[in-house]
Amino acid sequence: MPSDDRNLFQRLREMGEDQMNRALEELMSSPRFTDLLGKTLQQALATKGTVDRNMQTILSLLNLPSKADYKKLATKIEALQGSLVNLNIKLDRMLAQQQEKAKAPAAPQRAPQPPRPKAKAAKPPTPQASSA
Repeated sequence: MPSDDRNLFQRLREMGEDQMNRALEELMSSPRFTDLLGKTLQQALATKGTVDRNMQTILSLLNLPSKADYKKLATKIEALQGSLVNLNIKLDRMLAQQQEKAKAPAAPQRAPQPPRPKAKAAKPPTPQASSA
């Protein structure tokens, strides 16, 4: 049987592109072939879904991350990276403002003046008791 397969592939290769296109057009014009091809693709997709679900179950039983887990983590990491970029921008702005303030000429400071003596408030006269 392998020799028949090899001969078939050799014949197809020898046919050339034009004849190959004609053969494919004939196959695709056949409703029976297109139905069979559609059913085959549906079954293949259903089988792939089953295999994916089974692999997900096996990975979760073994406590191993799945492709979906990696995608979730990648999304979270991207969000964190965005937050870090925003924080870096804000920090750069704050540092630039501090540097501008440091470079700006300071207002002339007055020499400290000695404290003024406090004036004592006049005490109201206290009434003295008169003896009668």
